[in-house]
Amino acid sequence: MGFPFPVISADSHITEPPDTYTANIDPSWRDKAPNVTHDDKLGDLFVAEGMKPIKMGLVAAAGKQPEDIKTNGTFDDMHRSGWDASLRLADQARDGVSAEVLYPTVGMLLCNLKDLDYKKACFDAYNRWIVDYCSVDPDRLLGVGQTAARTVDEAIDDLRAIQAAGLRGVMMPGLPASEADYDSPAYDELWDAAVVIGLPLSFHILTTRAEHTRGPKMNSFLSIVRGCQDIMGLLVLGGVFERHPQLKVVCVEADAGWVPHFMYRMDHAYARHRYWLPAGQELSRMPSEYFADNIYTTFQDDWTAFRFANDMNWRHLLWANDFPHSDSTWPHSQEMLAEHTEHLTDEQRQAILSGNAAELYGIDVDELARALAA
Repeated sequence: MGFPFPVISADSHITEPPDTYTANIDPSWRDKAPNVTHDDKLGDLFVAEGMKPIKMGLVAAAGKQPEDIKTNGTFDDMHRSGWDASLRLADQARDGVSAEVLYPTVGMLLCNLKDLDYKKACFDAYNRWIVDYCSVDPDRLLGVGQTAARTVDEAIDDLRAIQAAGLRGVMMPGLPASEADYDSPAYDELWDAAVVIGLPLSFHILTTRAEHTRGPKMNSFLSIVRGCQDIMGLLVLGGVFERHPQLKVVCVEADAGWVPHFMYRMDHAYARHRYWLPAGQELSRMPSEYFADNIYTTFQDDWTAFRFANDMNWRHLLWANDFPHSDSTWPHSQEMLAEHTEHLTDEQRQAILSGNAAELYGIDVDELARALAA
């Protein structure tokens, strides 16, 4: 079993160890640094000022049976490779994955901190930690840095620093720091800089404060992807890609099977309703064209994404295993992918599982294959 090319996960995660922030944060913030406490009922909790404690059980539920997944847990229960990079490659091999684009875990939720200075200190600390983690094998451990984007100028400086540190992308907060939203011309210099610097900008689920969800608790699970969809619509209809046609944005872990309908819905709104319900600016192309050209989407076991690949730009589809989180397909990704990609052409299969991510993140697939064969 396996594929004749290196399989790349475009969205995997680390598990921040207890000293991620306390050991790496600017000394002036050390007393407030996010840290781990233990509760006899809730297990290990990451605690950060200004937000609810973060339960750690779900962050390492990869490979567990559904009935065994629970929110409480301790670091002793977790996949050690989440924070120990010396063990990560073995877990990659077990899943048939050759390289991973790595996102934070606790850091996703810290995007919702309201204290911008505190957020900046936390993200700088994380960036220091993830650089060290990826240094074990930077060709297979591809870190994504974080910016608090308190100002446009600072965000540009962060992008340059993240690139200089050898990281491969930047995860943006779901909500901007200013009153102006991301479609405002106030952010145009940032989008221009991202193009020049060459780092993809990612918007990940859970980086936007959730609104109240009706119905049973499980209904909230369905709402997780909507924050990312909202941002993608804002960027398209707000004219961001009209003004910055080379900008590359990644919609992360929000699935992709919805994309064909979303593109249709935007086109319908623009064609039928733009005179009484105006877009952010006049567009020279249909909204679906900007989505197809500028937005990449990652997904795990979303079979609809594979099934309807021809109804969207499959060159921008990025498969991921989400290791070690509860939605992860690890360690059974190979069996799942063999089934889900069976109807695709060889070219499509190679692109979605490897080539698209390699092109976006500057991965030398041939060199990766040689290293794995050695």
